[in-house]
Amino acid sequence: MLRVGIGRDVHRLAHGRRLVLGGVCVDEHRGCVAHSDGDCVAHAVMDAILGAAGMPNIGVLFPNDDEANQGRDSMEMAAHVVRLAREAGFSVENVDSVIQLERPLLGPFLAAMRDRMAGAFGVNPERVGLKATTAEGIGAVGAGDAIEVYSVCLLREVGVRG
Repeated sequence: MLRVGIGRDVHRLAHGRRLVLGGVCVDEHRGCVAHSDGDCVAHAVMDAILGAAGMPNIGVLFPNDDEANQGRDSMEMAAHVVRLAREAGFSVENVDSVIQLERPLLGPFLAAMRDRMAGAFGVNPERVGLKATTAEGIGAVGAGDAIEVYSVCLLREVGVRG
């Protein structure tokens, strides 16, 4: 049996924070306002996996009022989500994400992001799709005040562990 999940994450951007996407720092000076490291790509993929597996979202698993999650590395959180999915009898087949961000341009970072995500989500890099686009000046993303990511994943049922 196959299951599809979708995830979305959006964050405001602010000066004085690092912008981490797909486990890679792409800007040292302007990043996501978030409790964890604010990795929108990882968060959207995690929610897609959790949704496909019929589990609670990352806000339930990693609440922002828990100090253990303050500044937490999203790649570590991703590995935990994959373990939970495996324990529920699912393997991640592929993930695909669309990143909307005005700047910086992400082309130079996509290969490194793909490799980091592949490791965290337990798939080969060719099973990680990443696309970066702008919002053409429209809305908060277009004004450079926010980032938004949509992700989908495909899970395969491999049998529930007892």
